[in-house]
Amino acid sequence: MTTQSVIRTVLGDVPADTVGHIQPHEHVLCDLSRPLPPDATPEQRAWDTAPITLRNYYEVRREHTSEDLRLDDVSIAIAELTEYREAGGSAVVDATSIGLHRDPQGLAAVSQGSGVHIVMGCGYYYREYHEPDFLDGRSREQLAADMVGDIMNGAGGTSIRAGVIGEIGLSWPHHPVELRVLEAAVDAQLTTGAGLLIHPARHEHSPLSAVKVVRAAGGDVSRTIISHVERTLFDRDQFRALADTGCYVEFDLFGQESSYYSLAPIDMPNDAMRVDYIIDLVERGHLAQILISQDICHKTNLHTYGGEGYVHILRRIIPLMLRKGLTEEQVYAITVANPRRALAMKV
Repeated sequence: MTTQSVIRTVLGDVPADTVGHIQPHEHVLCDLSRPLPPDATPEQRAWDTAPITLRNYYEVRREHTSEDLRLDDVSIAIAELTEYREAGGSAVVDATSIGLHRDPQGLAAVSQGSGVHIVMGCGYYYREYHEPDFLDGRSREQLAADMVGDIMNGAGGTSIRAGVIGEIGLSWPHHPVELRVLEAAVDAQLTTGAGLLIHPARHEHSPLSAVKVVRAAGGDVSRTIISHVERTLFDRDQFRALADTGCYVEFDLFGQESSYYSLAPIDMPNDAMRVDYIIDLVERGHLAQILISQDICHKTNLHTYGGEGYVHILRRIIPLMLRKGLTEEQVYAITVANPRRALAMKV
């Protein structure tokens, strides 16, 4: 009996070695919005849902209104990913887990319309996005069965299968239900062989803490991706310590350059600084563990609304990486070989 290494997409399994440039942490269809507080003024409510225009683009991108936080138009997603394919993109991971309005059928339509392979996530986001009445009473075994079912049979009552576990969300300090979900995700990883994608809390101790949970639960750290590292860790020693665990280290906020991070008092590095951190890890022997992406999850990230689009890495970051001294072989490893390996499943 022979086995084949595949990447599981919303349109079916694809031989891993046929997939080219991959951005392993994006959102194609999702909704990150949260209800406004009951005492919100009429003016605040009007601003929160205002159409995005040239006049308000900067403020919307800084503050992320509810209108900005919804990616729900299949036709726009097709146009954006068609441009990505024409620029050289082959696949994206839609890291939209439960709580962020995952849409399997919508993703299948976008993949079909754009010609881009889409790998769908599964599992649950962090506590603020949980549905406690449903989630809090579910055991680790039940949660693991949910994820295994999404990967092996299909998600949301469809036959459309997830191809990665995550993004599994953590807040700080880690909520007990978040930890139960993460342990269940490890169980699902061991059952299915799928990669595990973790959204760490916005705290410098969270990435290593997450890795420790994975290891203690018996998981495969080498098939575990720690995302958003550049908004969580802030010096080379911290990046090195995370890479030394053997996990994938994902710099996935390329294109998001701002001193005004809306979710925490964080000094976000710019793209050139991200590349410098990557070069340091390459020089220390961690080339095979590096992933890069853009984590597009706002309308203001899209070309349709004046943003950078999914093509930013292809058009700007790869030339920047080459200019700063990375070789074409190293760039290929980071943008093709590594994400292929992280996503590959044996069937």
